[in-house]
Amino acid sequence: MDMVLFNGVMVLLSHMLFIFISFWSLKAIRIEKWIKKGHIREARVLYLFLSIALGYTVSTFLLAFVMASRNISYLLFQ
Repeated sequence: MDMVLFNGVMVLLSHMLFIFISFWSLKAIRIEKWIKKGHIREARVLYLFLSIALGYTVSTFLLAFVMASRNISYLLFQ
């Protein structure tokens, strides 16, 4: 049970970390050029959704990569 809890916490922390990093890194893009004037709320929601989508995708890739690496090491060294 402890391993399941640990894996769950690691997945949540990974997702949150990469969502934060993607939110921070999206500031470098001048997204306001694509947004109509006066649509500030919609732009913020779009910015948030892009951050979530990008962060979740990167986190899922990294977690799958770590899991595959762990499985390969079990296969080779046992």
